[in-house]
Amino acid sequence: MKRILTAAFVVAPAGAWAAGDYPFFSLYNTDIVVAIAFVLFIGVLIYYKVPTMLIGLLDKRADDIRSDLDAARSLREEAQQLLASYERKSREVEEQSERIVAKAREEAQAAADQAKRDIETSVARRLQAAHDQIASAEKAALRRVRNHAAAVAVAAAGDVIAKHMSDDDAGKMIEDGISQVDALLH
Repeated sequence: MKRILTAAFVVAPAGAWAAGDYPFFSLYNTDIVVAIAFVLFIGVLIYYKVPTMLIGLLDKRADDIRSDLDAARSLREEAQQLLASYERKSREVEEQSERIVAKAREEAQAAADQAKRDIETSVARRLQAAHDQIASAEKAALRRVRNHAAAVAVAAAGDVIAKHMSDDDAGKMIEDGISQVDALLH
């Protein structure tokens, strides 16, 4: 405080001396009045501890700014963690969807292969059934032809035998046939 007052009394009167109109400590000298008012104003500010309050307010403001910056940093870190988490989840979902698509393709390919095998088996079975039907029809036709040929041969043989055979030969043939049947039955 003493330094401020000393500086005010030393510096302020310099302008008054330069003008040379008024004595050094005259209240008519505006420089002296302004210097005294300035010193009194500074004294009142110091008495009411205004600089301490200003420093306290500035410190409080700095602390508030510091806490806001810390909160902003923590929010930023939290946002970065959330972003990393979402990116990780996005990659996992993408990988899972790729696995699902790959599995679906494999299952579709397997189903197509199975359907192809089933069709081939069905065609082979139908071909075999057709071959079996053809073979059965051939056997039936051959049987009918043989039966018809046998009937025709028997009829022809009957006609030939009836025309060329006598009654004694016919009786003898009948007796031979009966004996053969009797032998076969016993």
